[in-house]
Amino acid sequence: MILIQQTTQANVDKALINLESYLTVRQLHELDEETLQSLIRPAGFYKQKSQYIKALMKWFIDHGESFDKFDEYTDKELRIELLSIKGVGPETADAMMMYLFERKVFIGDQYAIRLFKRLGFGEYKNLEHMRREFNHLADRVPLELCKEWHAAVDVHGKAYRLNKNLDETWLFSSNI
Repeated sequence: MILIQQTTQANVDKALINLESYLTVRQLHELDEETLQSLIRPAGFYKQKSQYIKALMKWFIDHGESFDKFDEYTDKELRIELLSIKGVGPETADAMMMYLFERKVFIGDQYAIRLFKRLGFGEYKNLEHMRREFNHLADRVPLELCKEWHAAVDVHGKAYRLNKNLDETWLFSSNI
């Protein structure tokens, strides 16, 4: 989730191939920063991201290297805790909550902001604004549907980004 920040999935995949033999918490934590930087270089911003990965691994080790501990945290407490980690911003924290900690959240990313604006839902100044508007919807649906929403918005966003003339009129149709 840190590697994908400000880059493409193709670049993340290259970095993950390089990291393949180091993908445990302990190995990433113990890997010297210069080596880590060279391994994740394809993902861009490798100096920053190496610091963020190190901070995340240290945080997880300091919390006992177990996801079970976090079961007792409320969603709000967990999000605050994740946001305290260097390099973890709102979108990354929400993605971690949903995909790592199995919490139901609405992930308001740039794709969602653009899509919802085009659909006429409003202007969203930032991810937090969008999250406040839509996060309550996650409470009403199963976790898997939250994941599907996020995936659908991102797939649509990537398609639209590549084709600015994409016909989205079907999204507005009440005849479906």
